[in-house]
Amino acid sequence: MAEDPTNEPVVSLDPAWPAISIAEANALLTAPGAKFEMDRAVIGGVSTRIWKNAPPDLGALLDLSRTHGDRLFTILDDERVSFEANWRATATLARALRAMGVGKGDRVAFAMRNLPEWPMIFFAIVTIGAIAVPLNAWWTGAELAYGIRDSGAKLLIVDAERHARIHEHLETMNAVEHLIVARADAPVAGAIALEDIVGTPHDWSGLPDEDRPQVAIESDDEATIFYTSGTTGNPKGALGTHRNLVTNILSGGFSAARSYLRRGEPVPDPAPRTLLTVIPMFHVTACSAMLMGAMAAGHTTIFMRKWDAVRAMEIIEREKVNMTGGVPTIAWQLIEHPDRGRYDLSSLEAISYGGAPSAPELVKRIYEEFGALPGNGWGMTETTATVTSHGAEDYLARPTSAGPPVAVADLEIRADDGVTALPVGTVGELWARGPMIVKGYWNKPEATAETFVEGWVRTGDLARLDAEGFVYIVDRAKDMVLRGGENIYSSEVENILYEHPAVTDAAVIGIPHRTLGEEPVAVVHLAPGASATEAELQAWVRARLAAFKVPVAIRFAADMLPRNANGKILKKDLKALFEV
Repeated sequence: MAEDPTNEPVVSLDPAWPAISIAEANALLTAPGAKFEMDRAVIGGVSTRIWKNAPPDLGALLDLSRTHGDRLFTILDDERVSFEANWRATATLARALRAMGVGKGDRVAFAMRNLPEWPMIFFAIVTIGAIAVPLNAWWTGAELAYGIRDSGAKLLIVDAERHARIHEHLETMNAVEHLIVARADAPVAGAIALEDIVGTPHDWSGLPDEDRPQVAIESDDEATIFYTSGTTGNPKGALGTHRNLVTNILSGGFSAARSYLRRGEPVPDPAPRTLLTVIPMFHVTACSAMLMGAMAAGHTTIFMRKWDAVRAMEIIEREKVNMTGGVPTIAWQLIEHPDRGRYDLSSLEAISYGGAPSAPELVKRIYEEFGALPGNGWGMTETTATVTSHGAEDYLARPTSAGPPVAVADLEIRADDGVTALPVGTVGELWARGPMIVKGYWNKPEATAETFVEGWVRTGDLARLDAEGFVYIVDRAKDMVLRGGENIYSSEVENILYEHPAVTDAAVIGIPHRTLGEEPVAVVHLAPGASATEAELQAWVRARLAAFKVPVAIRFAADMLPRNANGKILKKDLKALFEV
């Protein structure tokens, strides 16, 4: 998201808006006795504001979800799973995991596409006190194997496609005691079929109504390890807690309620909605910011096997979808598809996204062409998703902002010393704190100490705050390319390029892309007498990293790449090579 000092509204707003200030809305919503009342808890030795009415743990959230009964929880093609059926399958798998020796604090890794099994597996793990390790389903076999080994997973659950990828690496996973495979066409040697435990999603409603295992869980017990790439070295596992995850339930509701008050309208009682989810569940955006709220509110979540704009419009029309989004790409493709007029998309109330820069033009077109309210926000894996939330008229009025923080979060802009707080309007490093900040990085004490300081996380993002607390991200963490919601850290791709025998110098940068936000490109210098083509180097990377990390273009420099006095490549000077 580029800085825009003018930040002009993209549409004409009612002169009476806003009815009240952000501070006044926050005060009303968090008043004693209100739904969004706050309390304090000591987290990691630091007194922290929390949502008083948040569920105490993810087991309580699972039980809350059961109260929605026969309402549909997930839909994938003809697989329609109710909340009750999901609860029964979750309880059944949780009992099976306990019988296999999985206990509190044990890690259970799993990797699969967006399937009804995904949330069922997640809650079966965390509600017995174990730690869920959702792995990036787009990773290569080697990348998946790293996450499994690094987390020390005791048990592994994968779908058939992921099993095919990791099969040759299984012998390196010494800690894994049991392997469960879902949706395999034939029995897998050495593995248990998930269907032998819970059946297919069609069977879940007929599973026995038996109690789920009860385990004593505290709010700040560890619950998840989500891997996030670092600027150097291997991916780091962000160690999240039950409190981190359940915080997002009320954070999402709070932001929506604030929009009503800003409009001068009473806050309505929450009502179940139908969501089309097209971003992967292994990201905190989908798992934390979306799934947690859906469990609490009774929302129906629709999955797609693969994103397709026409298929999405068919689903929106047939299922009367109220909300969708994820990354700007989705919104752009819906807006610009030539067949859009053939479908009734009038049920859409909101199109929200994060994880990639978006143009003010997109904000305007969502509102004017769909009659839906746009939504955006800021967060990261280390914040378990939502820290700021931006929607409705506030987003239309400040289209280049990522919004204000939720009431339990604080933001500061600090100088390079990491201590001095900078004044309003000044650009510096963004720091954040609140009950959504993870404990640290799994088994990486030095990286944890560097990034997490007395309850704060130093984000590496450059930003500024305005007088009302709205944040503007002006540049992102060093050496990161954000492609359609996927983090691509330059050093990871550069290291692979350096492994090619012809490459002696390499730099990966991001260039703007209208719908994806950015795409990775590379500049390389070849060794004297050596040769390599663009296609050859792209194939080299593709064989070793996930496809989304492959540079879409590669330029060849005659000389070594330009560097500053400290020896760092001047990446800004390289972008001109890709200008048309």
